Amino acid sequence: MPEEKIPEEKHEEKHEEMQKGFKMKPVYAAAIVLAVIVIISVAYLVGASVPVVAAGDNVSVYYTGSYTNGTVFNSNVGLQPLQFIAGSNQLILGFSNGVIGMKLNQTKNITIPENEAYGPVDPSLIIDVPLSEFGNQSVSVGEYLSSNSGSRGVIEAVNSTYVKVNFNNPLAGKTLVFQIKVVSIHK
Repeated sequence: MPEEKIPEEKHEEKHEEMQKGFKMKPVYAAAIVLAVIVIISVAYLVGASVPVVAAGDNVSVYYTGSYTNGTVFNSNVGLQPLQFIAGSNQLILGFSNGVIGMKLNQTKNITIPENEAYGPVDPSLIIDVPLSEFGNQSVSVGEYLSSNSGSRGVIEAVNSTYVKVNFNNPLAGKTLVFQIKVVSIHK
């Protein structure tokens, strides 16, 4: 079907008519600008009202702890949340301080160097115990035992005369990675 040709003057008239239809009265334009400002302000205020963890707050978190190679060593996901006071010495320093500044329901990964976790391995906590002190009790590498003072250690080696027991925390000397989700904040 051939196109209908519109004379140039009618084309200009039609264009002017269309523009007239799109003109907005100043009152409507002001109302739209005001509505946009209100929407942006409300969105900002709603975002600003989300609680943020500060030192001294009682917080509850879910966490998964792993070594730098990705091997998980502990998690409370699906269990009870861990409760503690942020910035306190209730937990390792890197964990306790790592939640400060997090928002409610925020998830964050933190890497904690050994000096903010369980510290370096202390050689003085690795001792040789005479095998005779165990009497007839069998001992093997990997078993846990408690000292008379209540310290817990793991048997690292056994020979014909001595048992090497390490009383360091199993996480000592390691950089730790935690994925943490804040599930409650009490100011």
